Amino acid sequence: MTQHKRLMSIALAILLSIAAAWAYLFGYPAPAINPAWAVAPATEIPAGAVTVRYSGTATLLFSDGETAWMTDGWFTRPGPLQTVLGKIEPDLDAISFGLEQMNVDTLAAVIPLHSHYDHAMDTPEVALRTGALVMGSEATANIARGWNFPEERIRVMSDGDVVQFGAFTVTFMESKHFQFPDPEMVETMLTQYQIAEPLVPPVSAFDYKLGKAWVLLVQHPKASFLVIGSAGFVPGQLEGLDVDAIFLGTGGIGSQTAAYREQYWTETVGRVAPERIIPIHWDALTGPLDGPMTGEVRIGSFLSAGSADARIFLDDKAAASPQATFLTLPRFAPVVLFP
Repeated sequence: MTQHKRLMSIALAILLSIAAAWAYLFGYPAPAINPAWAVAPATEIPAGAVTVRYSGTATLLFSDGETAWMTDGWFTRPGPLQTVLGKIEPDLDAISFGLEQMNVDTLAAVIPLHSHYDHAMDTPEVALRTGALVMGSEATANIARGWNFPEERIRVMSDGDVVQFGAFTVTFMESKHFQFPDPEMVETMLTQYQIAEPLVPPVSAFDYKLGKAWVLLVQHPKASFLVIGSAGFVPGQLEGLDVDAIFLGTGGIGSQTAAYREQYWTETVGRVAPERIIPIHWDALTGPLDGPMTGEVRIGSFLSAGSADARIFLDDKAAASPQATFLTLPRFAPVVLFP
């Protein structure tokens, strides 16, 4: 082999190795959730039934046929490099697509479960398009103000506040976000939790501070349920509550210690003993908005390490809880919660 051909072979091998590494690091594995829990979309919705639609992460659309409201309203999916190294802003086309797929044009309220970008970034645009109120912390309010959202439709909420949307009664309960395993992420995203002035995108993803992490207690004549957007908890907070279902934030639980996972379960599911357990926030933050939901991109494992541990933990809990039904929701399509 001539020197030129040898160099060409080495260069080709290097390029193939780089391509393979890129494809691996920026690939999306299957989500760390039991596929047997997937529930089929409703083929028929009884009059007055409470339904839910899910677009991924913690965006949930609840309706009883008379009133509809949404958590988060997040549809933009910036890629991993843009999220970590660049600036991000609401993707108007993605929001149009998401609202169309969820078959919604009018909402009573949009409630970000906290103010990180994957919860609150799209909230003001979704609320603008649907005539909704924006309800949340002062951080959420400043995200809305930075989008020129009307001040008269912003509601800054406090722990224990109760609001009524038609037949839905929603109680805001201030909770905690799960702890990132990286100390710098804890400082940037949790310790520095305030957004003190209107946030005007495009900005860094890390400019979307926590604000307050909410647990929502939702009561309706049909039934009641909890929405927990992040795998954090306040010890004893849910003691004495009686709910039929829990939407359980599982993002990041694999990166926590086994002891933390057990305590999280005890302080959420263990406190309220629901009949149905519906994991949320188990899909990719940077994956495509259409098509099947995926696990987080491999290069993002510093935010979502321990997927295998999360899967084992949830499977073990399901096996130990024969009295409860574990469900995962399809993307966009309606599911009847309470007929």
